Amino acid sequence: MAHRDSGRRLIVNADDFGKSPSINEAIIRAHREGILTSASLMVNGDAFQEAVTMAKATPSLGVGLHLTLVCGKSTLPHGEIPGLVDPFGNFSDSPVKTGFRYFATQRLRGQLRYEIAAQFKKFHATDLPLDHVNGHLNMHLHPTVFSLLSNHYLEWGIGNIRLTRDPYSLNARVAPGPWFYRRSHSFIFNWLSARAEPSLRERNIRYTDRVFGLLQNARVNEQFLTALLPLLPKGDSELYCHPSLDAFKHEFAALTSPRVRDLIDELGIALTTYRGLGEVAFARTVEPDTRHVPFAKARRKTSADNSPEDSDKPRRQPKSANSNYGKTNRDTDSRPHLRSYRGGLSEQGFKANRRGSGNQSQ
Repeated sequence: MAHRDSGRRLIVNADDFGKSPSINEAIIRAHREGILTSASLMVNGDAFQEAVTMAKATPSLGVGLHLTLVCGKSTLPHGEIPGLVDPFGNFSDSPVKTGFRYFATQRLRGQLRYEIAAQFKKFHATDLPLDHVNGHLNMHLHPTVFSLLSNHYLEWGIGNIRLTRDPYSLNARVAPGPWFYRRSHSFIFNWLSARAEPSLRERNIRYTDRVFGLLQNARVNEQFLTALLPLLPKGDSELYCHPSLDAFKHEFAALTSPRVRDLIDELGIALTTYRGLGEVAFARTVEPDTRHVPFAKARRKTSADNSPEDSDKPRRQPKSANSNYGKTNRDTDSRPHLRSYRGGLSEQGFKANRRGSGNQSQ
């Protein structure tokens, strides 16, 4: 029997949704069979359209934007953002080098703004409610990138964002691992998060008190989860991971582990999504949030955008994503979701989703 609400709320998120069919299937199954509550969509991933179709068939899964500005593909062609991608539309695979370029090369700011806007526009064209925003390799917290995001919260529909604050002291208690990687990444992203937090508070953008997963670096296994969950602090936390049915099968196994599911129930940890933060999502069905701000068709310039580097901006606006793709609206789905057990599903919804999950693989 589950304990009463412990005051601990946990978002369990999978990054890289849309990157491959293996990742897509692992995410949907981990949500239906395990503890996963949300996923972050790569709008330029090879399996993007499949991910959108799966998400619309699984309305209890929160879906956010996994903004990709390194180690991935762009939305805009090379001719519009020549400083960001190669002729084939690929970003650099070197995060450190790319980070320095974005910070030091002011003329790239205009190109970054256009590419970020295009990725938001492509996401909103799916008609999926935007649950949250984060970045591939957490690039959304890069000072230049975050400055652009903070100038367009309303226009791009940003209501929830990941502040990647993974506490090293707690991670060191529950898991082994390379100390230099963990201490350095904890320091860097705590500093970046501290820079970003005042802007988020001023504009009432929601975020969690802490985030787990950064310091595990694709090692979110059952042993880690069973050690972490009893020590989970009160308040709102996010755990992010990268489940798949090939490269990261151990993360998929951890998310669907009966032992982990039972431990969450025993500890009274409430599973939720970013859109469920602040809601009593653990004792009742939550109505879908209808406060989504659609992407503005016309770009609105702010005073912060009137900078010298705009002289290097592309000469035309991003082409519109295919707005006719997938017109099903998840907000009209009446299936129960976001209750306190097994990935945010009520027991009824959990069983219904399991019955419908048999043909997801390609």
